[in-house]
Amino acid sequence: SSLSMFFSRWMESTIRSMETDKIKIHMVGFGKLVGDLIEGLNRIIGFFAVSAGIATLFVFYYTRCIRSTLLLVSASTLGVIWLLGLMHLLGYVLDPYSILVPFLIFAIGLSHGAQKMNGIMQDVGRGTHKYVAARYTFRRLFLAGLTALLTNIVGFAVLVIIDIPVIRDMAITTSIGVSVLIFTKLILIPVMLSYIGVSETAAKRSLKANKAKGHQSLVSRLWSFLDTFTQRGWAIAAIIVASVLAVGAFTVSRHVQIGDLDAGAPELRADSRYNKDVAYINQHYGLATDQFATLVKVGRNNCHKYETIVLSERLGWRLRHVDGVIGVHSLAEKVKEMIVGNSEGNPKYNALIHDDRQTGTAVQSIMQSAPDEMIPDCPVYPVIAYLSDHKAATLDRTLKTVEQFAAENDNKDVQFLPAAGSAGIEAVTNIVVKDANKKMLIVLYSAVVVLCFITFRSWRAVVIAVLPLIITSMLCEALMVWLGIGIKVATLPVIALGVGVGVDYALYLLSVQLNLQRAGESLKDAYRHSLDFTGRIVALVGFTMAASVITWAWSPIKFQADMGILLTFMFLWNMIGALIMIPALSHFLLPTEVVQRKAA
Repeated sequence: SSLSMFFSRWMESTIRSMETDKIKIHMVGFGKLVGDLIEGLNRIIGFFAVSAGIATLFVFYYTRCIRSTLLLVSASTLGVIWLLGLMHLLGYVLDPYSILVPFLIFAIGLSHGAQKMNGIMQDVGRGTHKYVAARYTFRRLFLAGLTALLTNIVGFAVLVIIDIPVIRDMAITTSIGVSVLIFTKLILIPVMLSYIGVSETAAKRSLKANKAKGHQSLVSRLWSFLDTFTQRGWAIAAIIVASVLAVGAFTVSRHVQIGDLDAGAPELRADSRYNKDVAYINQHYGLATDQFATLVKVGRNNCHKYETIVLSERLGWRLRHVDGVIGVHSLAEKVKEMIVGNSEGNPKYNALIHDDRQTGTAVQSIMQSAPDEMIPDCPVYPVIAYLSDHKAATLDRTLKTVEQFAAENDNKDVQFLPAAGSAGIEAVTNIVVKDANKKMLIVLYSAVVVLCFITFRSWRAVVIAVLPLIITSMLCEALMVWLGIGIKVATLPVIALGVGVGVDYALYLLSVQLNLQRAGESLKDAYRHSLDFTGRIVALVGFTMAASVITWAWSPIKFQADMGILLTFMFLWNMIGALIMIPALSHFLLPTEVVQRKAA
């Protein structure tokens, strides 16, 4: 990677500098692409600093307490440091995909730490000693926090079932990072706050904000609005709106495509210099960086036989008529060129002939002149299709053409094996992603249901916690259709990450609400008190998580920008869904009398 970056910089400074008004230089190739990617990756470090700064401002705006803010940020940074150290010990490295992991660990750690800090701050505001407040908060929120972190771990770990190395590595490293948070957030932060405490002025201000009436507090007015969803009319309206959104999102999400939907290198933006160079070369020279290779297996010393080589010529002819294929390169074409060359350039010999001796001589000459392109004894050779782009539809058409040709022509002497080359690998990857997407969602939601049931011991509460997540997942896929983003290696983990983190909102809100209902409070009072205790922090978590990843939208790496936009959407909509749908669904599924009857 370092060599590619150095090579890319050298080309820019030395070769590109030769451009004039009359001479234009266009550079493509794997080395140049990797160099540009590493350049973009280096800028992500700056994004992390910006994200940490924005999150710190959110926390400080909420707490107005410097000591607790610095503690939360320091503990979250400590979790990231532990993660990076463990990754190094286990042999993992940061790449354009796994670079997201430190962002997530920092944001998740800050959100869980904020929950603990919020509980201690409110108890201190009521006059409780900081040590006692830390113990109370630990007891109240440890199970909910542990379940939330375990859900995060499961949400990330299910990605291991996807047979794509970069996603597996990302799943493992993220699970390790969240496991670290069990200590740094659930245990370390309450212990540290029991020593340093929080500002009493800030604690009293927090209680005052929660108790403010009328027009004195925007938060109070917002909570009063959310309270109305515990009433039948508002609850029905919320459920109807959610149902309409779900049906609409499901209808649109059925059009989401698998794979890349843009031309050029998918890792970079369409207006990047590299992709502009690719487009120019494709248009003017008929060359392409997207190559779909089909391996023709003929056995040793059999590639010169007319019966086998003519089939590769027919495959090339069929591929040339596929929309998106701009050229085909195969051994059959080279053999014809060699025969013409050995026949004084007479164009009438530009054809395959039935004489194996002449084709054998041509093959031997090709192997001697281009030894890097042919395997000794010639057991296999490629038929390479150059594609105008790597869009999902182009790859699918090309792959189906080869598979159909193979089904019609494979025999004991020759087999056509797709797919190799950059485009071929991507076509197969799309198949893996399509299969893995459904499997991942089934395993993910099954795990979330089980963990929520362990926490709440109520199927009704599980439905309330999971239903908003499902709606948000469908809305996310509908957004992908609208933005022209396909399901691919980079975006496949987004829904898993969004669900794994988004369930935290429901776990904290419902845990407090159910405890108060079991104590005899009405649904309206229990939900209002859960908002007072953890509602503001749920909103803080939603905005903090979104702020931690929205900076990715400005990344020069396209798939990172896509991930940032989609994760921001899921974090915010999971928060909104939890705040509105929990009281609306609770009105029908968890009235106080039902909760108390179950508790008894």
